[in-house]
Amino acid sequence: MQFDLSSVETATLVFIGTLVFGLVLAAFVLVAGLVALVLLGAGKLSWTVVSRTLLATVHGINAGWDRLVNHAAALDPGGDFQAQPSPSTGTYPRVILRDS
Repeated sequence: MQFDLSSVETATLVFIGTLVFGLVLAAFVLVAGLVALVLLGAGKLSWTVVSRTLLATVHGINAGWDRLVNHAAALDPGGDFQAQPSPSTGTYPRVILRDS
């Protein structure tokens, strides 16, 4: 028994065509949503990786600087600087004032 499409009413064909078109549109929207979620997830992942790498780099630089400063503060200087006498009147060095 063969199926003859000419025996089906036009309204039934329009209804079936509308259902198929709706299914195609629904599948397109679902695929587009899935692609958007995948792209959003990839963007979020890359942003997280870049930001954490940058924060780790800055934290490493800060930690290294702290170690360097603490190490430099712990060193004992080899000798003290000797004060050199300067010709002065009091605490401040002599300044020649041309106006007065």
